[in-house]
Amino acid sequence: MTLTAERLRTWRRAATSIVGLLIFYELVARSGYFPAVLLPPLGKVALTLWTTVTDGTMLHHAAATLYRVLAGMTLAVIVAVPLGVLMARYKSVENFCLPLASALMPIPSLAWVPVFILWFGLGNTVAILIVFYAATFPILLNTWSGVRAVNPLWLRAAGAMGANGQSLFWKVMIPAASPFIITGIRQAFLRAWIAVIGAEFLAASDWGLGWVIFDAKEFLNADLMLASLAVIGVIGFLFERLFFGSIEKATVMRWGMVRAAKS
Repeated sequence: MTLTAERLRTWRRAATSIVGLLIFYELVARSGYFPAVLLPPLGKVALTLWTTVTDGTMLHHAAATLYRVLAGMTLAVIVAVPLGVLMARYKSVENFCLPLASALMPIPSLAWVPVFILWFGLGNTVAILIVFYAATFPILLNTWSGVRAVNPLWLRAAGAMGANGQSLFWKVMIPAASPFIITGIRQAFLRAWIAVIGAEFLAASDWGLGWVIFDAKEFLNADLMLASLAVIGVIGFLFERLFFGSIEKATVMRWGMVRAAKS
């Protein structure tokens, strides 16, 4: 099967799942079990989405939220990946960092929002730091686990063929640990969205999808709330399919670290 045919089949399956969910929602919305103001039909949600996209407001809110997610995620990757490698390679670093990670990770990121507001005020800083906090630990622990799971035989074989420390790190250790690292970044991305929407409920002043949802709730604008949720879902879907999927194909699948599932 060609790569294009495989991609088309993947997108067709995804479309089938999404269409099935939309049909189910429409049936429930038109059943009369819920008031239309609380569960509007898809037509009204689509009209609200189209109106807010064409006038630019939804795009501005989405851009603000995406900026906060990407900024916090970038900081988390910069800090967590090297630290996870150091934890796996040096026992002293592991002994110091692992208890801290074990103690801090169970604390919900949203629990820090009031504290961060006191420290940093309202706006982007709080939201970015909340995303950074939420995203750091999945990346850190997955990187640590991935480097520790590298087969020692691979390292010895590469060393016997003359590979030095730098070559072992970049050509053996990182490729072998990459499935764990990518999984950690995927998990972090999901946690980042949960964190940023919650932070925008409380800390964002006027912009962001979380702020839109929270503000619309006050006026029972369920169609605007659902339109904002649809935008979040579309962004997450595109990142999963286009960004993470491309990274996985260019790294772990290309290197033979994982195999694609067979239908």
